[in-house]
Amino acid sequence: MRYDLVLTGAEHGDIAVLDGLIAAIGPDLAANTHRVLDVAGRLVTPGLIDLHTHVGPGYWGIDPDPIAWYTGVTTWVDAGSAGAYTLAGLRRVAETAMVRVPALLNISAVGLAGRTGESRDLANCDTSLAIDTIQANRDLLHGIKVRIDAETVGDNGVEPLRRGLAAAEACGVPVMVHIGTAPPALDEVLGLLRPGDIVTHCASGIAAPLGPAVCAAAERGVLLDLGHGSGGFAFDVLEAQLAAGLRPFTVSTDLHARSLHGPVFDLPVTMAKLLAAGIPLPEVIDAATAHPARALGLPGGTLAVGSPADFAIFEVREEPFPVVDAHRQVRVSPVRLVNEATYVGGRPLTPRLPAPPAPWIPLTDTQRAALARRERDIRDLLATPLVDVGGLADQFPRTKPRSS
Repeated sequence: MRYDLVLTGAEHGDIAVLDGLIAAIGPDLAANTHRVLDVAGRLVTPGLIDLHTHVGPGYWGIDPDPIAWYTGVTTWVDAGSAGAYTLAGLRRVAETAMVRVPALLNISAVGLAGRTGESRDLANCDTSLAIDTIQANRDLLHGIKVRIDAETVGDNGVEPLRRGLAAAEACGVPVMVHIGTAPPALDEVLGLLRPGDIVTHCASGIAAPLGPAVCAAAERGVLLDLGHGSGGFAFDVLEAQLAAGLRPFTVSTDLHARSLHGPVFDLPVTMAKLLAAGIPLPEVIDAATAHPARALGLPGGTLAVGSPADFAIFEVREEPFPVVDAHRQVRVSPVRLVNEATYVGGRPLTPRLPAPPAPWIPLTDTQRAALARRERDIRDLLATPLVDVGGLADQFPRTKPRSS
């Protein structure tokens, strides 16, 4: 058998790829391949799975491909950008992206076209419509997303969540619930959740889930997801949870147009925030690979034979790395993960430049100046000739004229 690609020097042996899947793991596989990639001294993980992102059309959405290639994130779960009315737009994103884009359906049929308020009109939270939409789109949809906070639901309390849970129960899928500013009361929200459902923003400084209700939810199998976002993560809350024996099951970014340029930046930076809180690196990697795959029944998350050939290759820099939460609290990670290559289905993701932020995204003067500086740096880099004469070949040598 001749493989398409073999990664040599990996910790557990050579990794061979054929037809987009991991075909073999073991010693001395490089002799039978078209291409060899030496990863000795590097950390090779399954492609990272970000359980909470926003890549669909609307107020919050971003293009995943220009971020994926330098972060190692091969699966971007869109967490409720689209509802039943707007799912076609998200499907177009999923079909054209280089990365994998499974999704959670927003219980509100209008999805996240705007900043908030999608569940203030209960007519949009149509349980039957949500069930029909999931049944017709099983290839794309793996659960339901419900945002529960005062701005989103208005006077409707937990009723959107009850409707989301009813649709999820009918379809055999989990619910991811966003928690934030009360009302509704956090304990009421947590009390409705079933084993396998997901609480995102689990270390929110706004919701502050620190009481008996969150412990009881975790004990019965409700999964805690970090869901950093622009306002959903606080170091002091995470540290209090860790002291109480609670751990995030998954680490996700809630990466969107308002968090991309800070405070989140990307998934490896978010993983460093768990390292800064004292969680060991192997647990952090599981929280970004195997655990999100298990939570939604997704392919990947492992380097086992037969799995998709999704890889992330990192340099592990053992150096202090300051990181910041959503409320500008700073901690220091002992290491930094720097991505060197990202593969989806055995193919490397190639560099892409991100689009500028949409005009409605609030940015500080410092962020705007940094974006302008980055644009100038990129322009200067590309405008400079790639090599000098010593790096060129005479591709079409001139023939010497014949002497008469």
